Amino acid sequence: MTPALTGCLVRTHTVLKTRPPDVVLNAALSDLLKQVGTRYDAIQSMTGIVQIVACTGGSSQGEVKCYPSSSGYIIIGKPEQLRVIIKLPYVGSEALDMVSDGKTFKMKSPVENCAIVGSDQIANTNQKGLHSLRPAVILDSLLINGLEPGQVVSMTQDSRVVVNPKKRKDLIQEPDYDIEFLSQPKGEVASTLRVLHTSRVDLLPYRQDIYNAEGKVATQAFYGNYQKFGDINFPTKIEIQRPLDELSLTITVTKRTTFNQKLEPDQFDLGPIPANYAIQNMDDPVSAASNPCSAHEPQSKH
Repeated sequence: MTPALTGCLVRTHTVLKTRPPDVVLNAALSDLLKQVGTRYDAIQSMTGIVQIVACTGGSSQGEVKCYPSSSGYIIIGKPEQLRVIIKLPYVGSEALDMVSDGKTFKMKSPVENCAIVGSDQIANTNQKGLHSLRPAVILDSLLINGLEPGQVVSMTQDSRVVVNPKKRKDLIQEPDYDIEFLSQPKGEVASTLRVLHTSRVDLLPYRQDIYNAEGKVATQAFYGNYQKFGDINFPTKIEIQRPLDELSLTITVTKRTTFNQKLEPDQFDLGPIPANYAIQNMDDPVSAASNPCSAHEPQSKH
């Protein structure tokens, strides 16, 4: 059989070769966990000046629609306060203003004369696209939390292939550490909560997978272009993918972003919803289906 398998029927074709990186760092699991916790604790507040591109759709719809890039602000106040303000492209007027206290959120859209309210955690899994997006997804993706009480961890090693930005055909086989955060075991069973992928070139996270209660990947966050903001080393490109909801957000953080400045209480006060606004309650199936805040149609498809 061996001659038959290795004889004249063998065909050879070329592929791009990979090479190891110039530097590979080593770290123990305890050291990596300490670094994650230190980076998380170092950020008490953030005022991000950002560009955001949102895309909806995927294989189930047969197309992906992407909205124009919009400028805006993302303001974070530990532990769970979040505000997102998005400006209309080209015009610059306010498209939406959203505030969350970690439990509930409220969003106003002056363009549509409407408001959306609801819980930070999605209750209706039938909501897809932008209607499935909750503040907790943004907060959990931007700030990578460390080991929490009651969780256990394990670590494996793998690798990814990356392209050298200075030479497109130079492929680098980059090793990584994969830290798996698990729930406290019940009997012999523990559930995966998150997996944090850390490059062994710089020991910085480049990807985080967040799982839902059914063991499916609910959120994937990709991190790149780390830059220093004072003492804070933070990724300036963050891509958030929600594969089950067919939604993605690409957030580009500008150099004007600031960390750990004092935030005034009214920065997380959206004020009353105007009387002439239609209100969509995402926790109420009837109200959620009314969809008065129909977003503007994306300008590009692929």
